Amino acid sequence: MDMEKCVAFLSAADIGSFTEAAKVLGYSQSGITRMIKALEQEFGFSLFTRGKNGVQLTENGRMMLPSIREMVRAGRVAEQISSDIRGIVTGSVTLGCYYSVSAIWMPGILMHFEKSFPGIAVRMQEGGNLDMAHWLSEKSVDLCVCAKPVNSTYRWISLYKDEIVAWLPENHPLAGEKAIPIRSLEKEAFIHTSPGQDTDQDRLIEEEQLHMNEKYTTRDGFTTYNMVEAGLGISFNQRLISRKWNGKVVQVPLTPPRYVELGIAVPADIEMSPASKRFIQFLMQEIRSCENQYAEDPDS
Repeated sequence: MDMEKCVAFLSAADIGSFTEAAKVLGYSQSGITRMIKALEQEFGFSLFTRGKNGVQLTENGRMMLPSIREMVRAGRVAEQISSDIRGIVTGSVTLGCYYSVSAIWMPGILMHFEKSFPGIAVRMQEGGNLDMAHWLSEKSVDLCVCAKPVNSTYRWISLYKDEIVAWLPENHPLAGEKAIPIRSLEKEAFIHTSPGQDTDQDRLIEEEQLHMNEKYTTRDGFTTYNMVEAGLGISFNQRLISRKWNGKVVQVPLTPPRYVELGIAVPADIEMSPASKRFIQFLMQEIRSCENQYAEDPDS
């Protein structure tokens, strides 16, 4: 089976468009269409339904997706191992990345990684907890840097424990406290970020069985942060996510303290490619260095 056709199939399935898949892979739209048609003829059934809004997998296409994804992954691993044997460092890494991690850690890490390993291409896609669990389950990523997933099979490498803190307007009566009891959050007008998406907020609310006075909901943490600054309510989140934000928001620890475990999740039961192993090793070193530097100079 032609690997090029299988890559085209995966790209079209993930993006939902032959035209956009062609742009990503550097083909013409007609070239992608021919490859998909050839693959359908080889299998003896249709893989996609075509419509005005793009393409969708047929039931048969969905059944074939995991096998083709695994075949392409295994082929790439074999190519990278053969390159390693010849002393050539090449490959690619598809990385799922948590929002706070991609904003704070990844720009510097990716810059340094490109300089150290110019032959390894890294593709990063951002997401939340639900996205990470989904990507790990379908094995569409080589690894995720994220909060510890649930409802997914993976291998876990713990990297960092990030404290959850309350976000308060600077003139809030509790802004001067050293710590805030978790239960006291129930009394405040609450700004909820992405409710129902298995966020760190959702997890803490569920674990503590909190009954929040939800006043507003937002799609992202930065909007929540700005609404807190405007005095529209309080919220809570990881310290890491707001490290580079400079609004008039006071961050106060919770009591008892709560943390988010951040780490590397690798899909279970697959052989990691040499490129992925190099990236993980590099990532662990860089995060240790980054956090040690921040501990010494929080304003850096």
